[in-house]
Amino acid sequence: MTNAFPQASADGAPPPRTIALVGKYHSPEIAESIRLLARYLHERGITVLIEEETADNVVSHLALGSWASGSFPWLGAHSDLAIVVGGDGTMLNAARQLARYRVPLVGVNQGRLGFMTDIARTEMLSCMDDLLDGRFIPETRMLLDAEVNRDGRGIVCNLALNDVVVDKGAIGRMIEFELFIDGEFIYHLRSDGLIVATSTGSTAYALSANGPILHPGVSAIALVPLCPHALTNRPILVGDRNEIEIRIVHATDSRAHFDGQVTADLKNGDVVRIRRSEYSITLLHPPAYSYFAMLRQKLHWSERPKEH
Repeated sequence: MTNAFPQASADGAPPPRTIALVGKYHSPEIAESIRLLARYLHERGITVLIEEETADNVVSHLALGSWASGSFPWLGAHSDLAIVVGGDGTMLNAARQLARYRVPLVGVNQGRLGFMTDIARTEMLSCMDDLLDGRFIPETRMLLDAEVNRDGRGIVCNLALNDVVVDKGAIGRMIEFELFIDGEFIYHLRSDGLIVATSTGSTAYALSANGPILHPGVSAIALVPLCPHALTNRPILVGDRNEIEIRIVHATDSRAHFDGQVTADLKNGDVVRIRRSEYSITLLHPPAYSYFAMLRQKLHWSERPKEH
């Protein structure tokens, strides 16, 4: 186990003194968790900052007069660490917003599966003891840079931690597109779309489309077709330094989705270019964290049938 901050770290990095709290969007039930965390951290001498939408969301449930609140850029400039309370969707948004500021993230699960928010709410305060004492496992996750080009100019740029998805939109009809990798033509495909996923995103939408599960230590990008008309078209992995280009040939209502949270409409002739981002995020896990144990738990591997 590697110490995340401490006195014992090789580079002498100090423990966090200012911690941001980010809560699930429009979810009043996280108010009590935010209150407990803010009070606990304050009692440990930590300066507590609260993301502004989180503060607005819980203001009627929690006295926030003691804690400053602000935007993600403000948190990024002033925080040593961010604790995200919610599900993976909350973590995805926080990761994209804070990646450029290189703020490490800790996830407290108050959602559903929680592949990235791996601390149970019932254990969050004891895990904070480990965190502040430097007993956490840091793990780096890559992000994708995606750009939509139309008529030779970029019209949309976004980061994605999970995936970039090009699909058929609301119309019940396949789209046609061409795939290029580093400028080399790979195939012309008619399908419902294509998922371009990181290792983090390999357990998200790509998994439901029969994509492979990639360990976070694998430097690769998964290309997973959605309902391809050519059944021999299978998911493939490419290196994380390859540039992927999707050229829309024919589509009535095609769209590009970034982590399933940001959407851009596409037209015939549009080009979606995807590459590894210069930014990455650091997730901090509890000392007992195991990626494969997490998969067993979340995906219910090795469970015996329940007796009635």
